[in-house]
Amino acid sequence: MLFYREKMDHFIKITNLVKAYHGAGFLNRKRQSVLAVDRVSFDIERNSVFGLVGESGCGKTSLVRALLYIDPPTSGDIWFDGTRLGDLSSSGLRSFRKRMQIVFQDPNSALNPKMRIADSLEEGLINRGLAATDRTKYIYKLLDMVGIPSAHRTRYPHEFSGGQKQRIVIARALSMEPDFLILDEPVSNLDVSIQAQIINLLLDLKTELALTYLFISHDLNLVAYLSDRISVMYQGRLVELAPTEAIMANPCHPYTRKLFSSVPGRQSIED
Repeated sequence: MLFYREKMDHFIKITNLVKAYHGAGFLNRKRQSVLAVDRVSFDIERNSVFGLVGESGCGKTSLVRALLYIDPPTSGDIWFDGTRLGDLSSSGLRSFRKRMQIVFQDPNSALNPKMRIADSLEEGLINRGLAATDRTKYIYKLLDMVGIPSAHRTRYPHEFSGGQKQRIVIARALSMEPDFLILDEPVSNLDVSIQAQIINLLLDLKTELALTYLFISHDLNLVAYLSDRISVMYQGRLVELAPTEAIMANPCHPYTRKLFSSVPGRQSIED
């Protein structure tokens, strides 16, 4: 793997992470294993944006599930703010997950269509133990932070546009007061003009709340715009990792160069 090494404040540290899935063997043959994540190591600096780019099926989702211990890694270590997640009990992991939230690609799947927006936001606040009066005030605050009028809190998801629903999903993630957000293709289902609005919102929230992001996408242009450092994943492994300026100026690995050559001309998100 091609690495650019630099000294950092390692807020997230992943070392030799492996995630294997075991399939049934044919007749009496030995069961086969598929390495979805193969000895992956990287660090994420506090208050930075770490970009992870790769095509569908490269192992990005398996890596995220292992990182959050939703589907624990087969081997390797994950450190979060100095704590090794593998050493935590189930209750300890639940407590730690409040600090690690995820924003998914499809807000329609993330929001319960039968729940009003206020009720969706309130779930996390109840888990945090906030009193009813405090929850109401906090819901107003969350909606204001993401640019949704508080008067719309009693509406259902189908009454909002795709961009508005993604703002609400972001607000719900923030309801747990996390330090670390995983953004898993958060704008890929949106129009380019709406993508820019959501990306700018995420950058504003990062500054305002001192957040750290892991931004995952197959869109190299978008990852480069948002990220301080970029890693490239291919067939379960990281094949290149460097500061954004370095990797954009001189992509070294053949797969990274292939990604560059496959990016169609498009209007910059800065326009």
